[in-house]
Amino acid sequence: MSILAFTLILLLGAYLAGLAGSLTGLGGGVVIIPLLTLGFNIDIRYAIGSALVASIATSSGSASAYVKEGITNMRLGMFLEIATTIGAVVGATIAIYMPTNVIAIIFGMVLIFSAVMTIRKKHDHNNVIGSVAARKLKLNGSYPTADGQVHYQLTNVFGGFSMMSLAGVLSGLLGIGSGALKVLAMDAAMRVPFKVSTTTSNFMIGVTAAASAVVYLQRGYIDPGIAFPVIIGVLGGATTGAKLLPRMNVKVLRIIFSVAISIVALNMMYNGFNNRF
Repeated sequence: MSILAFTLILLLGAYLAGLAGSLTGLGGGVVIIPLLTLGFNIDIRYAIGSALVASIATSSGSASAYVKEGITNMRLGMFLEIATTIGAVVGATIAIYMPTNVIAIIFGMVLIFSAVMTIRKKHDHNNVIGSVAARKLKLNGSYPTADGQVHYQLTNVFGGFSMMSLAGVLSGLLGIGSGALKVLAMDAAMRVPFKVSTTTSNFMIGVTAAASAVVYLQRGYIDPGIAFPVIIGVLGGATTGAKLLPRMNVKVLRIIFSVAISIVALNMMYNGFNNRF
């Protein structure tokens, strides 16, 4: 295959990954990494490096819109980024020395977890009595709705902080935003309203990815020939997805995509167990 053909196919694949990731909330990395490893037989570490750079670009673009709308809890995001950033550096360092087939198996497990999290019932915790730690750290906030501002309080701050450390490790290890685990930490542990948890997670993804991308860059696992078309394609797909989102039945789409992702995850795990990476 010529370089031009490889770049065009990768660009198209990245566009579709960004589109699907934007419409389902899973992010493009969950498609990009299997595409590069299973479709192009690229070393999984190079695939992770490219996915991390794409995560930085897409998170930076979409997060700014949510911050402008006043939904993102920036103070909470910056507090939890301490945990995710440390975890991301640890995860990226582990990934350099971990066998690639083990990374593929863990990646498959996390994909299945993310698929389940995507279709689970969402909750808005608007009647929670906040904890002392949340008040002292000034993490409680509000977000706009059609009926005016909705105020909320948070609880179990340090439980959520601990889960964020694990999310950071997985992000650095696997090259995906680990948005599902971040949302779980904020939603289930800290009782953050769903709209706030998803937008705040998106705000954090770029910082987490940047921390782990430095380790991959130092080790030479970010190839411009792979990363550049991936960034352009994912950005284009995410932009298109944002425009299509209001007109589509997202619930049905998420179920279909979650089933497809689970099949890909099982394929990754199968190849991992058979040492094909």
